[in-house]
Amino acid sequence: MDMNELYAIGDVARRTGLSVSAVRYYAEAGVVTPAATTAAGHRLYDVSAIARLELVRTLRELDAGLDEIKQVLAGEATLRELATTHMALLAQQESRLRSRRAVLSAILRQDSTAEQVTLMHKLVGMSDEERDRLIDDFWTEVTTGWEAPERMVEWWRAARPELPDHPSAAQLEAWIELAELVSDSEVRHALRRELREVCTTGAGPMMSSSPMLDAFEEATPIGQAAIDAAREQVPPDSPRGREIADQWIGWLTGVFATPDEPGIPDTPEFRLQTADHMLAGAEWDSAPPNPESPFDRYMELVTAVNGTAQEQFPFVWLSEALRASAAEPR
Repeated sequence: MDMNELYAIGDVARRTGLSVSAVRYYAEAGVVTPAATTAAGHRLYDVSAIARLELVRTLRELDAGLDEIKQVLAGEATLRELATTHMALLAQQESRLRSRRAVLSAILRQDSTAEQVTLMHKLVGMSDEERDRLIDDFWTEVTTGWEAPERMVEWWRAARPELPDHPSAAQLEAWIELAELVSDSEVRHALRRELREVCTTGAGPMMSSSPMLDAFEEATPIGQAAIDAAREQVPPDSPRGREIADQWIGWLTGVFATPDEPGIPDTPEFRLQTADHMLAGAEWDSAPPNPESPFDRYMELVTAVNGTAQEQFPFVWLSEALRASAAEPR
């Protein structure tokens, strides 16, 4: 285009992709005025005006208001400032849309009543403090009325949902289901029965005792070393695999040791037996959550809300490392 040439409104409309009525509207609104007017009253635009109209069209497609556009064109606001404002607005709109989608998905999944829809809409709008209070109330009721192991209670309470600042629709759907779950009095009673039975019958008292939980914590760094090695595809029969196997056996043989009892002796047979137990653990770990267990469902939903699955323990890798160590001279 000629920098000095003036263009009629029809030509301007074709060049900018705007309608003739839109070009007129922006002129009358004082957004982009013509460079000149003919004796017959026809508007004429120069190259600068056309460029400004093209910017107006782009900003309008980004939902910018006329006052905002005027400020940008007048130099009172920068494009960066305008973009920052609209990014914040878009984030709010996206959040609302995700919330609506989560509620609608829950309605379709449950064939919900009007009262449930109102509740679900309230749940997605909860603050962090309100969500924490709901979870705290849940665990207070579940662990009241029986002698729940204090350390276990701390662990249960620590596994809680934490919605990110910008949750996905799937995370919001999981939160709705979780909030409904923990608000259900029948679920609370069922979980109290489940945890009470686990912790007070059979091997439960011993496994949930402080000394045993202390022993489990001592194994944490060894378990993490095995997780890292498996992730890095370290051969189980390598020196590093042997070192981890030795550390695991060293921990395991000392778990039940007392001043009067030295603990389980470290023998090739014990290592092979432990390797078999690791394979059994792998089968247990790969089993789907028990649909009848409220605790399993609670933990599954917490993982979905948080969007971070815990790294799986490498039972098979450690089993192979133990077998390789049992075949080597020590």
